[in-house]
Amino acid sequence: MSDAVRDMLARLLAFDTTSRESNLELIHFIQNYLTGLGVETQLFLDASARKANLYARTGPVGHGGVMLSGHTDVVPADGQQWSVPPFALTHQHGRYYGRGSADMKGFLACVLVSVPEFVAQPLRMPLHLAFSYDEEVGCLGVRSLVAHLKASQDKPAMCIVGEPTAMKPVYGHKGKLAMRCQVYGHACHSAYTPQGVNAIEYAAKLINKLTSLGTQLTATQNRCFDPPYSTLQVGTINGGTVLNIVPQDCQFDFEIRHLPGVAVDAVISELEQYAEEELLPAMRRVAASSDIRFQPLSQYPGLFTDPQSDFARWLAQWCSSDEFTTVAFGTEGGLFDEAGVATLICGPGSMDQGHKPDEYVSVEQLERCMKMLANLRTWMLA
Repeated sequence: MSDAVRDMLARLLAFDTTSRESNLELIHFIQNYLTGLGVETQLFLDASARKANLYARTGPVGHGGVMLSGHTDVVPADGQQWSVPPFALTHQHGRYYGRGSADMKGFLACVLVSVPEFVAQPLRMPLHLAFSYDEEVGCLGVRSLVAHLKASQDKPAMCIVGEPTAMKPVYGHKGKLAMRCQVYGHACHSAYTPQGVNAIEYAAKLINKLTSLGTQLTATQNRCFDPPYSTLQVGTINGGTVLNIVPQDCQFDFEIRHLPGVAVDAVISELEQYAEEELLPAMRRVAASSDIRFQPLSQYPGLFTDPQSDFARWLAQWCSSDEFTTVAFGTEGGLFDEAGVATLICGPGSMDQGHKPDEYVSVEQLERCMKMLANLRTWMLA
């Protein structure tokens, strides 16, 4: 592995880009690096101006070309038992350790080190680069960049999202919808429970309804995925104060991880209808102020690209692997695909190491990624 990739990865790992933090220092580092190579860049700031997407392109003007995409944020290292510093590069036993080394700063380092070679060659099509924020909290940050691509006359034709897949090409993943339900009841002394509206009990009725709806989702199956059907689960619940007070409030969060093409709006509509027609009338007969509210937290579409397409065939050649598969985790790929950019996923490292203490990417995986990018560059010259 070249010293350039190691040094670039060390620079990227040193930026604490946990999703709760700003990513601007890292973004400005990348922008200055690319600008110094003569690459055009554009920033898309969030409303607070604390975070930004970076979009760049080099090569000939016009529609088409290939986009290399990765997110800059990482999950927290808090509460994890690390044996090495999480925000520094540690090299041991053929591995580079650090938070985000696998997910997915290893890929970003390979891309950035490869840019000078792309810039130095007479490309026959544009090379696009996309670096986003807040992917780890629901693919939230990339939306402004996706909107730009949808409106652009010069958007790329193809995209490789460099999430960790052990350098195996991936053509699909499930979509996700995360929701919050807030139940507002009426408190009273527990000795007079009929005078109150127990928010926890009504939340339990809603959760029981969700369980039934989740069972219905399993009827549609696709053996390309594991599990081969859409899933629904309640992840958190909070309500009540003390045992002798009928709880006034209860809140729970749930998610649906759905197969590509499966519409989940009908599930939410049925849950809302159940709340409106069966639960709220009973609650409001006791206390008119009772309410049930639903709030979307995050949503992204699934991805299902044809593994027999020309793009898939080319990616198999670039990464020297035709072992196409799907992954259980979500990515920004479905959003790019919806914007009209054919998208596949392939990157160094494994999600078996991502999000865990002592996260690492192997030197061998980075070498394979650099080879894929070199093959891509050769193809873009042909």
